[in-house]
Amino acid sequence: MESQQDAVAGAGTDERVAEDRYARLRRFWKSDFVRSAPYWGIPLLLMGAAVYGGIIWNVLISLTDYEGFLQRPDYGSLDLDMYSRALSDSAVHLTARNTFVLLVAFTSISLVLGLFLSILLDRDIRQKSKVQTIYLLPMALSFVVTAQFWLWMYNYNNGLVNTVIGLFGLGPYNWIGNPKLVLGSIIFALIWQFSGYTMVVFLAGLQSISDDQFEAARVDGASIFKTYWRVIIPQLKSASVSAAVVLMIFALKIFTFLYAMFGTYRPPKGTDVLATLMVREAFMLSNWAYAASIATILLGMSLLVIAPYLYYQYREGAL
Repeated sequence: MESQQDAVAGAGTDERVAEDRYARLRRFWKSDFVRSAPYWGIPLLLMGAAVYGGIIWNVLISLTDYEGFLQRPDYGSLDLDMYSRALSDSAVHLTARNTFVLLVAFTSISLVLGLFLSILLDRDIRQKSKVQTIYLLPMALSFVVTAQFWLWMYNYNNGLVNTVIGLFGLGPYNWIGNPKLVLGSIIFALIWQFSGYTMVVFLAGLQSISDDQFEAARVDGASIFKTYWRVIIPQLKSASVSAAVVLMIFALKIFTFLYAMFGTYRPPKGTDVLATLMVREAFMLSNWAYAASIATILLGMSLLVIAPYLYYQYREGAL
């Protein structure tokens, strides 16, 4: 008798478990997540195939000896020969150095200049709105427009830069033809375009700081310089990190600017970066596997930029 009762109780328990599972499954299928899947699922699949699928395929290509569309990649023998070649290639060393110099100089100077401009605007200078618009306007321009604008500005014979410095008895200089000047000229043009962005980012951070802190520092006898240096600027760490990441990503995407300015995959020696070398190896020399390895190196540099930022946001509780 007891065994029959146990069997009935066990069967009842199994039925309740099955009913609970069915109820949970029914609630899941009726949830907003599933009902909204047709709207976000298709874009997610397309993005995954186009972006992450492309990244995976690029890495696979870099492990082969693929040389162009006329042949099929041999995925049966994958190796690191292209990466060994890149590490010993003097062209890669030169372009990597130029990329690093561009990345560091452009990012650091844009941050410092943007911070200085934001502090000036935060002090309620005259014509504040007009000044803010003037400095932010270049950010709205594309790389192509900026490149053509500065190509005219740097013109050797009648460019505005040589005309202005000629008033002081200087020049003219071949700003984009001299290997010693061209990289600095490119960096200056990029700073002109993006310093307004960093100004807005820092200005938003400054305006979120309570005026009581300025007043407390003034009561303690701190000068304006010490107030900003010791009290205000340390509170802009989050804004600095965010702006720096955006600037470094734009620095790694410099190919469009260089191609628009020089009209070739082979820019002057001083401005040849990893991005231009990658495109040149692929489309001019048909070294697709080698170009893919350079692209993977660029991807690694991008991850080195983004990963610390994501970790910082995670530590701050923003992710």
